[in-house]
Amino acid sequence: MHTPPVDAPPSPPDHRLAVRAALVLAVCSVLLITLVAVRWHPLMSLDGDIADTTHRWAVDEPGLTHVFRIFTDWVWDPWTMRLLCAVVVVWLVWRRAAWWTAGWLAVTCALGTAVQQSLKAAVDRPRPVWPDPVDTARYAAYPSGHVLTATVVLGLLLWLLHHYGAGRALRHTALAVSVVSVLGVGLTRVWLGVHWTSDVLGGWLLGALIVTLAVLVHARRQA
Repeated sequence: MHTPPVDAPPSPPDHRLAVRAALVLAVCSVLLITLVAVRWHPLMSLDGDIADTTHRWAVDEPGLTHVFRIFTDWVWDPWTMRLLCAVVVVWLVWRRAAWWTAGWLAVTCALGTAVQQSLKAAVDRPRPVWPDPVDTARYAAYPSGHVLTATVVLGLLLWLLHHYGAGRALRHTALAVSVVSVLGVGLTRVWLGVHWTSDVLGGWLLGALIVTLAVLVHARRQA
């Protein structure tokens, strides 16, 4: 007796939610890149107003500014994040059963760097310029490399803790540290006068998009 073909089961809710999140993040990222690239006046004006205010605060509060420089230049620096990623990659390789995940993590972090540098070159947005700067930075402004790198690395590591069933205390602690770090690095970049607010927002959006797409790829590979 001929058995009729069975339709493929629907995607699980978590998968559908991730796809929708990726679409929303992609649309928001493209919209923001476009507005920055065409120098949309309302956005440029808002960026300028925020930058003027925060720079004045940074000059008036040298002690706090020095603390922010330590965090942004050492704790949340992209190379610190990449080193953390490399340590986790080595640990995954050491597990032997996680070779593919180790490669997935390394490639995703490298992709984040490539996206960041490509957009900086394409958009070529100047950084804020001050007569009395409190910090300096190189390359173009959009998007913030500090923010994008921290978002990608910490977002992927949080997902890995969940994927490997880490204890609740560890996961909650890691979540708190990651949220403080991702928000903190963005705020300090604006405070120190080396990025516009939309640079930071772009780093958050693109970083979250890369993490979401990477998780979808990993889930599809396992399925």
